Order: sequence, then C-alpha cells, then structure tokens
Amino acid sequence: MDNMIISLFRHERIRTTVPKAKEARKLADRMISLGKKGSLHARRLASRTVHDKEVLSKLFDQIAPRFEARPGGYTRIVRIGRRLGDSAEMAFLELVDREEAPAAPAEGESKD
Repeated sequence: MDNMIISLFRHERIRTTVPKAKEARKLADRMISLGKKGSLHARRLASRTVHDKEVLSKLFDQIAPRFEARPGGYTRIVRIGRRLGDSAEMAFLELVDREEAPAAPAEGESKD
C-alpha cells in the first residue's frame, strides 16, 4: 500500500482495482492531512509511509498547500470498467485538483 501512495503522489493519478483504491484513498487522505500541518512531527509521521524523500518533499511543498482551504476529500475514485484477464473492476485513483496536461490541438486547428 505504501508503494501505491508513493506512486499516487508522484504521478497524481494511478490505475488500480477498486478495492485497493478504496483502501489507498484512506491512507492518501491521511498523508495529505499531515502535509497540511507541516510540522516536523507530521513530516516524520508521513515518512513512515512515504519512503521516497523526493515524493515526501513534493507532498509537503506542492500537494498539501493546494488543499489548504479544503477540509477533506482530497482524492477521487473514477471507475473505468473491468480488466480483460480476470474481470476485476478497475479504477483511477487521483487527486481532486490534479494538474491536467495541456491537450494537443486537434487536426486542422491552429495554436493561435
């Protein structure tokens, strides 16, 4: 579960099964709440789960400040269908205010 949380904070969106997403959501929300506190004690508590120093600093310096005004509900689960091999229900677990990559212009459109 720790590795899923690290990947979520690194990429801000991961693809997984629905039951795993529901469990990871609880832990991710708890880590963002610790990031909002910003104290040394909160950073040490978060480092128990987030073992990557770069991701930990991203959590405290970039992700947590985006959620300062939000009282909770930092992640969302978007169901995307069933996996072909075993028909497990799949979902995206993503941060609510995830920064979208700019879409490429469609054919025939200008960039102006």
